[in-house]
Amino acid sequence: MNRRHWMKTFASAGALPAVTAAAPARIETEIVRLKLRHTWTTTMSSSEHRDVLYVRYVRDGLTGRGEGAPIVRYNESAGSARKAVESVAPLLAAAEPRHFAEVMRLVFERISGEWAAKAAIDIALLDWVGQKLGVPIHGLFGLDPRQAPVTTFSIGIDTPETIREKVREAEAYPVLKIKVGLASDEAVIEAVRSVTRKPLRVDANEGWKDKEEAVRKIRWLEKQGVEMIEQPMPAAMLEEMKYVRAKVNIPVVADEACLHPADIPRLAPYFDGVNVKVDKCGGLLEAHRMLEMARALGLKTMLGCMVSSSVAITAAAHLSPLAGYADLDGNLLIANDPFRGVRVENGRLVLPERPGLGVTPA
Repeated sequence: MNRRHWMKTFASAGALPAVTAAAPARIETEIVRLKLRHTWTTTMSSSEHRDVLYVRYVRDGLTGRGEGAPIVRYNESAGSARKAVESVAPLLAAAEPRHFAEVMRLVFERISGEWAAKAAIDIALLDWVGQKLGVPIHGLFGLDPRQAPVTTFSIGIDTPETIREKVREAEAYPVLKIKVGLASDEAVIEAVRSVTRKPLRVDANEGWKDKEEAVRKIRWLEKQGVEMIEQPMPAAMLEEMKYVRAKVNIPVVADEACLHPADIPRLAPYFDGVNVKVDKCGGLLEAHRMLEMARALGLKTMLGCMVSSSVAITAAAHLSPLAGYADLDGNLLIANDPFRGVRVENGRLVLPERPGLGVTPA
């Protein structure tokens, strides 16, 4: 068999999948308002809706979908995210999507900040490539969907009466995540404990400014059956965090302090674990890098989310087999999710097996 005949036979057997696109891509953006089922309150804000950015990468008859939830704390909005995506639309239209890692490197060079915009681009590219290759995104990363963890269900700060109602509504979820960080912390937890004895994880969102207060609050929370605490103090207060961590008995996890891969080794002396969020770091490629780095350093790993639709939540869920803990419930908090994707059964994430993201219109 000569070389030409061998190559023709090899290709016809499907061993060389054709990924190279025949025509430039079309990049579409859309700002969508997601309506919350309940007013969502943390130490940072209170809102009844969130605006997110959808990105569609259209090429060769396939549409890759991405979503980014801009974070006000980092000076992002849906409008600024949209402008960021549009600024690199010519690059994306002309690029080879198979080389998505190189494409994202160029995107990172050209866009300053706007991490949610970068995340939306990253997800859309990976969705398209997965569809083209006929592989779900978790397959692109070599992950076993059967190892996806249980997700928490989040309860925002509210009146005791409303909190009890929210806890009852979350009956199907075996682990709850409770927002604290205000003067009402004890009342919030007491309201939760009045209706359930489920394991609790707590997120203070930088709410406690004094290290002695943080220690006092966490020790009280330990007695209430809380098994983990996220970001008790402001992100910059690392020495105070070292003091707190030495005096409490439950794992302390970095959230607002943990943004990008370079943060992981810097935070290792001060925290027991890190919460990785796709919107904060700029996409699945960066989130994957962060989870692997954290695991290598012996840190506990959590995969978190913003309030988002099933596009962003499903994207993050494809990486969840890498994480020890998951807090991927942003789509469960909204009333107008346009898509269906990852499911939750007995609290555990069930990943789609369809190619790419695997989401479908609701």
